Amino acid sequence: MNYPKVASQLIELLGGKNNIKALAHCATRLRLAIADESLINETAIGDLEGVKGQFKVAGQYQIIFGSGIVNQVYAQMAKLTGLEEMSTKDVASAGAEKQNIIQQAVKGLSDIFVPIIPAIVAGGLLMGLFNLLVAPGLFIEGKSLVDANPGLADLAAMINTFANAPFVYLPILLAFSASKKFGGNPFLGAALGMLMVHPDLLNGWGYGGAAVAGDIPVWHIFGFEIQKVGYQGSVLPVLVAAYILAKVENGLRKFIPSILDNLLTPLLAIFITGVITFTIVGPFTRDIGFLLGDGLNWLYDSAGFIGGALFGFIYAPFVITGMHHSFIAIEIQLLADIAVTGGSFIFPIAAMSNIAQGGAALAVGFSTKDIKLKGIAMPSGVTALLGITEPALFGVNLKLRYPFIAAIAAAAVSSAFITLFNVKASALGAAGLPGIISIRNGDVTPYIIGMAISFATAFALTLVLAARANKKAAKQASEMKTATA
Repeated sequence: MNYPKVASQLIELLGGKNNIKALAHCATRLRLAIADESLINETAIGDLEGVKGQFKVAGQYQIIFGSGIVNQVYAQMAKLTGLEEMSTKDVASAGAEKQNIIQQAVKGLSDIFVPIIPAIVAGGLLMGLFNLLVAPGLFIEGKSLVDANPGLADLAAMINTFANAPFVYLPILLAFSASKKFGGNPFLGAALGMLMVHPDLLNGWGYGGAAVAGDIPVWHIFGFEIQKVGYQGSVLPVLVAAYILAKVENGLRKFIPSILDNLLTPLLAIFITGVITFTIVGPFTRDIGFLLGDGLNWLYDSAGFIGGALFGFIYAPFVITGMHHSFIAIEIQLLADIAVTGGSFIFPIAAMSNIAQGGAALAVGFSTKDIKLKGIAMPSGVTALLGITEPALFGVNLKLRYPFIAAIAAAAVSSAFITLFNVKASALGAAGLPGIISIRNGDVTPYIIGMAISFATAFALTLVLAARANKKAAKQASEMKTATA
């Protein structure tokens, strides 16, 4: 590929370099903030060499080139526009002015949770490996691998410890990321997170039992009783506490002399926020978080397959808007209270949606005679089966429309099926074929059947709709030819 030529053509089709406010790239996509999107020639951009798809989301215009190629195109565009050394965060900030309040709220959650996803996924996958070792009857009838091979017991115990670490100390990760997002010192945020899971506190997962027994430890301070309870696995208390910490820290800096700033600001910020957290914010938001998780779980359990079908149907549209990132907070809360909720119902439904998008894209690749489209559809379809749907979703299915319709219909059918069997995940991971290891013991078989239903339905329905679309196009072409004659 002639990268300088492609970059030069792309800048021209984007309305010129003065129309590009910000420029960056991720692993597969070029990310841009555009001043006037009406100047973009989307049709011509779609025909450019190397372009696998394009879409607009969260105030950004994104072009899919694929891994490796996007780096080269970006480098040439950065030289030609002078927009070098910009990050995806710069692009997001430049495009934020085009977002409404809901989009800004979702982006805020995304900015907090996306950076910690690798740690959460690593813990989730390790938890899945632990489940494989200790699940009875999965490989050997009536026994687990550990039961059959006692020498694996310590290995399983070690993996379980590694898997639990990101969830036990989740407040530290969350407080660091949230403080950074809210404009505070992220290391002070981490210190606040450490405070919320300090070993001197009652473990957060033991709070329910201690409350029933009336045995909750407290501090007695000036006639007040403050509960000494940790926030392991909590989400909402940490987010609110991190926000307060950032505001307190920045507020203190307005009147504390600079010579005393390094001494007094961290001291007072942590102390004030810590007291507010354990007296007011923590107890209140912890109960709200548990009620939210329990309420969603009740809705899923009570609405039955209709609720599952609806959630499966709308999941891909949520991915388009980026709102699916907000589900991470809910999933973490469901898993934190797994003894009550039984796990996350969101993960299996997300997997059904991803498999459906992959099946639809592969059907397009199988049926199309367009070499370029086939070259995009086949690999992106496989990627979607592994849990990464953006290339298939934006590069193929949305572009053609009918594969997207087939995929969301298939996701609804398969989600309804797994809901009938109350399939849930006991850990997070890649929502697709690899997600098998994250599924709760006893739910693996219906999960696999659900994936088969999702893939087969999406693939078959896409072929049917493709045939109809081709027939309609041929008829229109014939009518135009007749009219011209």
